Amino acid sequence: MKKIVFFIAVIAIISCEKKETAPKDHVAFSGKITNQNSDSIVIRSRIYNKNIHVNEDGTFKDTLKVKPGVYSVFDGTESTNVFLKNGYEINMALDTKEFDETVKYTGEGSVNSNFLAKESLLREKILDIDELMKLDSIGLSSKFSDIKNELTDFYNSGKDIDSTITKNGLKMIDPMLKSYKRYLDNELALKRDLPKGGISPAFVDYENYKGGKTSLKDLKGKYVYVDVWATWCGPCKAEIPALKEVEKKYHGKNIAFVSLSIDDDRSHGGSWEKAHDDWKKFVADEELGGIQLFAPKGWQSEFVQGYKISGIPRFILIDPKGNIVTPSAPRPSSKELIKLFDSENI
Repeated sequence: MKKIVFFIAVIAIISCEKKETAPKDHVAFSGKITNQNSDSIVIRSRIYNKNIHVNEDGTFKDTLKVKPGVYSVFDGTESTNVFLKNGYEINMALDTKEFDETVKYTGEGSVNSNFLAKESLLREKILDIDELMKLDSIGLSSKFSDIKNELTDFYNSGKDIDSTITKNGLKMIDPMLKSYKRYLDNELALKRDLPKGGISPAFVDYENYKGGKTSLKDLKGKYVYVDVWATWCGPCKAEIPALKEVEKKYHGKNIAFVSLSIDDDRSHGGSWEKAHDDWKKFVADEELGGIQLFAPKGWQSEFVQGYKISGIPRFILIDPKGNIVTPSAPRPSSKELIKLFDSENI
């Protein structure tokens, strides 16, 4: 009888051991965010979306059941990538004041996410649009060859990284660089077709949010920084805080800030009335400054067509005489904008 009891006990111990070493069916994801932008973060992919509460001290903790892959962590303002796989225990730390530069992962499986963080910093460094735009077509061709080699070496260096990350990274180099090249070729064409010193295309009698109508000629004698945007455009809205800061910095200077909405019927359920109402509501709700104008024909407006605008946001700088400074100015969030203003002694 004692032998039977002993045998059962041994079986129970073995059973417990097996249960304890069984793979986890979830990811334990925790961390701390310094200077948090929101009381929650969002973990998402094309097929997954989950909100995680962030405490007042910036800490958070949750479990996630996921398919292995790269996920975005969005804090309400910016995002970063993390590689998640059931069984991992990942802790994330970041300071939103220097978002990409400070994000760091520790714990089981963190090596993959730290590789993604390095990838983000590398891309930001070597794919600097402001710097690339300073090159001509020959210079761009040479630069893109160097960038391809650097990215290839980076992904090949990830011997201990999950192969789905490195294989996909290598696979996407050429398509990504082609996309950048198309964009930069368009920028070069703009500078060729709309050169500095040329007469600027004009907007004439566009509705002003504060009442009446405004034309470019009404602003003659001042530099004019034009933001072409729409209420439905995420990247446009992301520039609003920076634009407000620039407007504040240059208040009283010889420059007018014009925000030109191209909201139209196609982007508002076929209704021009709704497009117009949504524009007015957004300007009021967000307390937008500067000169807020509504383009009467949206994308087909003369000014938009004149500047060959096919994507937004687009920023334009016009001099006090009504001549082009640049048909594609830096965004408000770019340090290059202040350098441009300084070069014009604004």
